[in-house]
Amino acid sequence: MGDWKLPPEGGHMDKRTGIYLQNMTWKEIQERLKKNDVLIVPLGSTEAHGPHAPLGEDIWLVCRMAELVAERTGCTVAQPLWYGSHPYHHLGMPGTVVIPEDVFTAFVRAMIAGFWNMGFRKQILLNGHGHEYVIPTAIHQFAKRYKVPAVIINLNWYHAIPDHFKTKEQGGVYETPFIHADEVETSWSLALFPEMIEMKDAVDTNPFGFLPEGHIDKAGNLLRRPIAWYGHVGGGPIEVKAYIEGVVGKATLARAEKAYPGVEALLDYMVKLVNDILERFPPGQLPPIELVTERDKEELEAVLRGPLQGGKSIYTLAYPP
Repeated sequence: MGDWKLPPEGGHMDKRTGIYLQNMTWKEIQERLKKNDVLIVPLGSTEAHGPHAPLGEDIWLVCRMAELVAERTGCTVAQPLWYGSHPYHHLGMPGTVVIPEDVFTAFVRAMIAGFWNMGFRKQILLNGHGHEYVIPTAIHQFAKRYKVPAVIINLNWYHAIPDHFKTKEQGGVYETPFIHADEVETSWSLALFPEMIEMKDAVDTNPFGFLPEGHIDKAGNLLRRPIAWYGHVGGGPIEVKAYIEGVVGKATLARAEKAYPGVEALLDYMVKLVNDILERFPPGQLPPIELVTERDKEELEAVLRGPLQGGKSIYTLAYPP
């Protein structure tokens, strides 16, 4: 594992390099499914990330991660979802596009169904934004609605490698804990897409809460405090009032070299996840019907074959998706 070239030399989003699903022909997709039917689906947001970073920072993070993993494993990457759900304290920030939870959940659920119907029945929803508490709802809604065998995983990238977010006090490299558009997130951005970051414009703010430290966690719940960062309203200020700059923390402290070990550890983990899924369920194989659904085998067999093989689409089981 390891041996990653960082930062990568640009991205693949507008190129026919065998990475992105939407850049492939249907013939190419059918051939790919025979070799590797794992799909990484980047989920992010459009939101303020300070004067130094793009509004799509969350998406560029997960897309660059997914591209590097796809290059190494042969899996496919879906073009990202650019807009996300948001907690209350994001509401009102200029540059932030807030999608209501029910709309976002329905959209993601429909994406899962569409990808499943075309043959990508092993999906990793790679989340790069603070709506990690919403995505699992979409997964379980999909499972309850369709009751088809599948492997659908929500991966919040920062949860995979918690030890790589330690502050210097904890034996790590960062001066401050991960919050938003800050030392940590900007360092990761510099490691994955430095061409989009303008460090000369970086600014700092002083994060604060209304309760004493120790109760409410910060981004990613990496401090393992009793109350999740999204598990409250009123424990701290809203961004548009306290952090109009779009930064919650010390962006000027960011350095790419702080993030490199964490990025490499994350990419190693993602490669292992893709390979482990394929080892357990090779292309075309899924968890056993009799153990993962109460639907009759005969009803499912037609949907598993799909329309091109004389079967039926997933939408014969439920619609709207």
